[in-house]
Amino acid sequence: MQCIRNNEKFACISNRTNGSIFRRATFAQILSPSTKTNIGGKMSFFCATKFIVSVYIVQCILCMKPLFTESELLINVQNQGGEVIQETITSNLDDDSIILEFQRTDGTLITQLLDFRNDIQVLKALVLGEEERGQSQYQVMCFVSRLSKNDFISTDAMSKLRQKNPSTIRQPEEDRGRENFTMTAWVNLRQAAPLSQHISTLCTEAADSTYISDFDIRILASKPGASVSKLELAIYPFPTTQTTLSTCNAVSGLWTPCTCLLEMCIGWYPCGLKFCKGKIDTGIGNNASYRCGIKTCRKCYQYLYYVQQKQQCLWYD
Repeated sequence: MQCIRNNEKFACISNRTNGSIFRRATFAQILSPSTKTNIGGKMSFFCATKFIVSVYIVQCILCMKPLFTESELLINVQNQGGEVIQETITSNLDDDSIILEFQRTDGTLITQLLDFRNDIQVLKALVLGEEERGQSQYQVMCFVSRLSKNDFISTDAMSKLRQKNPSTIRQPEEDRGRENFTMTAWVNLRQAAPLSQHISTLCTEAADSTYISDFDIRILASKPGASVSKLELAIYPFPTTQTTLSTCNAVSGLWTPCTCLLEMCIGWYPCGLKFCKGKIDTGIGNNASYRCGIKTCRKCYQYLYYVQQKQQCLWYD
């Protein structure tokens, strides 16, 4: 945020809003005779100046407001192979969402989006191409599923987390195993807003490789206020023949359709709050329960989905 004063103008400019100007006025305009009359006529020039300065301060505070709606944590995490990777966790209070991102040691970039407002989770994988096998570019896939709110702490709680020692290498307290998904349809990014407003932006590079399952669609359609017709427009199913296809690791031809498998593991994330009992000055008793920390977990997600050619699934070989 930048507040600028020149000879005649005051302006609050917020970088978070692409430089939009919230308010611009000249002293000459505000202190004109007509303006003084509107303020009350009897207000002195000094009081009018104080009024203007007060308005200016409020406007600057409004300009600063977006700066406090996001918080970011950098976490050093040791994976099961002993390597240390760095996770970035960003919480956004405005749209009630969390984004967790990290790069695996093989170069794959993993992004996890949690949309608490719409009960949607998106896992995105950017996989580098294998040049020795004819892949000169990277691939991007997005996997959309229901969000189980019990698996994560809230956006508000996440935004309040701080690290006493940012350089500490973290390990999760609990391993929650693997959750398996069988994807049955593509997501139409142009019609994806009924699922989540974030999908079309996050998965821009995965226009033909954003997936969802019928199982999750049915559950999302049963939510109060859900529009079944809009959800149906947001997806288009895999070919009916995909159920009989071989897995890609059993197919030899690089241009043969097959069923791909991709696994992504989140090595560390806050999965719950810890509550303690003790003597604290709360005014409600000596054995009051209070929040005293977070519980951390590890979890893997495995996706089975249709690809039009094995070339799109070379890691599963």
